[in-house]
Amino acid sequence: MRFLVRDRLLAFGDDYWIEDDHGNRVYLVDGKAIRLRDTFELKDTQGRVLIDIHQKMLALRDTMVIEREGEPLATVRRKRLSLLRNHYRVALADGRTELDVSGRVLDREFAVEYDGELLAVVSRRRLHVRETYGVDVVRDDADPALLIAVTVCVIHLAEKERDDD
Repeated sequence: MRFLVRDRLLAFGDDYWIEDDHGNRVYLVDGKAIRLRDTFELKDTQGRVLIDIHQKMLALRDTMVIEREGEPLATVRRKRLSLLRNHYRVALADGRTELDVSGRVLDREFAVEYDGELLAVVSRRRLHVRETYGVDVVRDDADPALLIAVTVCVIHLAEKERDDD
């Protein structure tokens, strides 16, 4: 399952649509610019909030929290020792499951894995539309909304870190 994101629109406070590979709108990422912390909502085409994404206020490292229906779903933060490439850990709310996100996040070339098994690939390769990247959900039993939320978090954290340097 492939989703397409128009990269030039990905900025805090902006709203942008994520489309399927046929050009149909699937998810709206609604950036909330007037909040004290960075906040996004992932909505379906009817405007229902599927996932809330917000920055954790009191954390030593920049951390994003993903919630579904007010319940914590995952926490995303940069791995401490990642010198050569961007590397993020996604701790799911069950406390036992961690997803690994690694690659060149700012170049939109990275993968999301669980226990060494590929769940999704984010890439600009093989796309003919400029300023667009694809989110290919590899496993049929994966939660596409969660993987898109993880992608939004990782890119936001990487861009924030780059801007702080």
